[in-house]
Amino acid sequence: MRPNRRQPDVTVVLKLGGSVVTDKETPETVDDQSLAEAVETIGEATPERLVLVHGGGSFGHYQADKHGVSLSTGSHDAQGVWAIHDAMRRLNDVIVGQLQDAGVSALPVHPLSVAARDANADLTLPRESIRMMLAEGFVPVLHGDVVAQADAGATIISGDELVTRLATGLSADRVGLCSTVPGVYDDDGAVIPRISEFAQVDAVLGESETTDVTGGMAEKVRALLELDTPAHIFGPESLPVFLAGESAGTVVDSRSR
Repeated sequence: MRPNRRQPDVTVVLKLGGSVVTDKETPETVDDQSLAEAVETIGEATPERLVLVHGGGSFGHYQADKHGVSLSTGSHDAQGVWAIHDAMRRLNDVIVGQLQDAGVSALPVHPLSVAARDANADLTLPRESIRMMLAEGFVPVLHGDVVAQADAGATIISGDELVTRLATGLSADRVGLCSTVPGVYDDDGAVIPRISEFAQVDAVLGESETTDVTGGMAEKVRALLELDTPAHIFGPESLPVFLAGESAGTVVDSRSR
C-alpha cells in the first residue's frame, strides 16, 4: 500500500534526473515508461507547493557536448546555443504536457529567459514569478539550460544548481533528487543512509558513465551539503515515500555532523 502523500503547507523542490526522464544512451529519446510512472506518482501526491526541475539527459547533455558548451566553457554561437535550449524546451514540453494530463497544474519556466551569470559566473535567478506561480496553485517546471554569461556568451546551468538556488530562495521544506539509483553507494554497493560531510564519500564517488557536462554524483553531494534543508537522493521506487514526507534513499544534511 502506498503511503498518504499529500503534505499541506509544505514547499517541496524536486528534481527528476535526466536518467529518469530520458534514455541517456540514445540521443534525444524520452524514457516513456519511467517518465509516465514518475508523472503518475506526482499526480497522485502533489504537495501544496511543488517546484519541479528536470535534468537534460540525452537531450541537453548531447547537444551541449556536441556544441562544446559546459558549466565553464561558453559560446557566442547563437545556433549552437539555440540547439541546446531547443532540445531542453522540447523535453520540457513533453514533461509539462504529461503532468497536465495527469491533473498537475504544471507550467514551464525556461532559465534562458530569466537567469544570467556575471563575469565571475555568479548566477542571478529571479524567483518572484515562481513564488507567484506557487501562490496561485501552479507547479513551476524548470530545467537545465543555457544562460547568458558576461564575457562568455552562454554557458550551462545545471538542474542541480537550480535545485539548490530554488531551495534556498524559496525556503524549501524538503529537497529531493530522483535518479536511477536508490541513493549514494558505499564501497560495498550498499546505500549510505546519511551523509553529513563530503569526506565520508570522497573516495567512493566516481564520474558518470554517460555524457554529462554538469558533473556526476560528487557535485550533487557537494552542492546539497551547502543547503540549510536536508536533501534526499533516491530512485524512482522511493518517489512516493519522499512525497509522503518520509526519508528516502540517502539523506544529505551537513547539520547532522
